Amino acid sequence: MFEQTNNSGFFTTQQGNQPVVVAKSFMTQVFGWMTLAMIVTAVTSYWFASSESLIRTLFNAQTGGLTGLGWFVTLAPIGFVLLMSFGFQRLSPAILTLLFIAYSVLMGMSLSFILVVYTSASVYKTFAVTGVMFGVMAVTGYTTKTDLTKFGSIMMMGLIGLLVAMLINFFMNSSAMDYIISIIGVLIFTGLTAYDVQRLKRIGAGAGEYGAGNTRKLSILGALTLYLDFINLFLFLLRFLGDRK
Repeated sequence: MFEQTNNSGFFTTQQGNQPVVVAKSFMTQVFGWMTLAMIVTAVTSYWFASSESLIRTLFNAQTGGLTGLGWFVTLAPIGFVLLMSFGFQRLSPAILTLLFIAYSVLMGMSLSFILVVYTSASVYKTFAVTGVMFGVMAVTGYTTKTDLTKFGSIMMMGLIGLLVAMLINFFMNSSAMDYIISIIGVLIFTGLTAYDVQRLKRIGAGAGEYGAGNTRKLSILGALTLYLDFINLFLFLLRFLGDRK
């Protein structure tokens, strides 16, 4: 029934002749879960950033580095993504939901530094720009008749190259390379948004065959995919549009 895709270990299905209303219902669930995750992340981030005592649990004011909890909060989301992706078959819908909410909280904690480093006005402006770009590409991916599979494969290869470049620049600390990486990052996650929405639409077209439990789990993983597209697009745009305090 399912087949593996090359994007984050998630599952896809061949496009079937299911009613359009089924795909719309599935996509509504996907965007609903994504919206909930964004709200949880935003509230958590604001809560930590507005409390000096909470921020100190994550960041060492004297050294400017991360505390032990800070490192955990930074690295733990990667483990959550892997657990949710590769544990799809074994995890129940309820457990997957709890993991997704916990992941959203951890992301909010790790992103709280944004409101500490950048001005609130520039963060809100960047968020608005990200929302517009994400929305345009999501609509494009949902409505286009063009098959974006090959385009998505190119974007995924670009993402791998981007990660390698970021790792190299971590040691080189080149501002010029950082600028180029930011441009490429914006392009990649803008393109991935359209590709992922089209892919999820195809999953939704066959949602009636999966059963309620699997459909809910697929909608959560789909929300996670789009959440990651949005957050990464936001972070790369912030490098251009963010004003430091």
